[in-house]
Amino acid sequence: MPTPHNSANKGDIAKTVLMPGDPLRAKFIAENYLESPVCYNEVRGMLGYTGTYKGVPVSVQGSGMGMPSIGIYSWELFNLYDVDNIIRVGSAGGIMDNVQLRDIVIAMSASTNSAYADQYKLPGTYAPTASWKLLKAATEAAARKGAPYHVGNVFSSDMFYDDADSLAEWQKMNVIAIEMEAAGLYMNAARAGKNSLTILTVSDCPLKGQATTAEERQTSFRDMIEIALEAVLML
Repeated sequence: MPTPHNSANKGDIAKTVLMPGDPLRAKFIAENYLESPVCYNEVRGMLGYTGTYKGVPVSVQGSGMGMPSIGIYSWELFNLYDVDNIIRVGSAGGIMDNVQLRDIVIAMSASTNSAYADQYKLPGTYAPTASWKLLKAATEAAARKGAPYHVGNVFSSDMFYDDADSLAEWQKMNVIAIEMEAAGLYMNAARAGKNSLTILTVSDCPLKGQATTAEERQTSFRDMIEIALEAVLML
C-alpha cells in the first residue's frame, strides 16, 4: 500500500532497486537503460520507475541526500514493498591519493560519524558492511568492463560542509572516498535481513581541489550504472 513518501502499490516495485540520490538520475537511468519503464512514484519529486534490463525486472528510485532520507526510502522498500536488494548508485569525493575523477568506488564497508546506529541500542560499535553476493557480482562486472575501480571502506558523513575539515584524518585510515548514505542503507538492510551495496563514481577530489560539473553528475557516470545493472543479472 502507498506510504507518505511513495505512491506505489505492492507489486509495482521489482525485487532489486537501483537507488541514486538524485531523482533526475533515476529518470535518466530509467529512460536510457530500462525497457518499458513505468513511473510508480512522484511523491515529493522522488521519482521511481520499474522496467526490465535484458529481460530482468529492475526498479530505480531516488533516495534524496543523507542518511535520514535514504533511511526512510530504503526502510520502506525493504519492509513494506518486499524489495530484496538495493544498490545505491551515487557520487563521492575521492580521498586517497590514487583515486581519480570518474573512478568507480565499490563500498565494502562504510565508516560514519552518524548516530544512525543508536536506534538499535547495540552494546558496542557496529560496522556497516555490504552484502557479499552483491559485492562479488559488482566487482566481477567492473573487472569485465575494464573500468578503473577501487574496493574498500568509505566514509558516510552527516555533514557536507564539515567545520572540522576531517578528511585528512580519514585518509590516514585508508578510507577511499566520502559520501552521505551508504552506512544508513547497510544498517537498514542488515536489520531487515536483506541485501545492499553502494557503487559510487568519484565526482570530486576535495583534497586535490578537483571536481566534475553538476550536469555530469546527473546525466553521465555511465560506467557505474552499467556495472550495477550487469551485477543485477548475476543475482
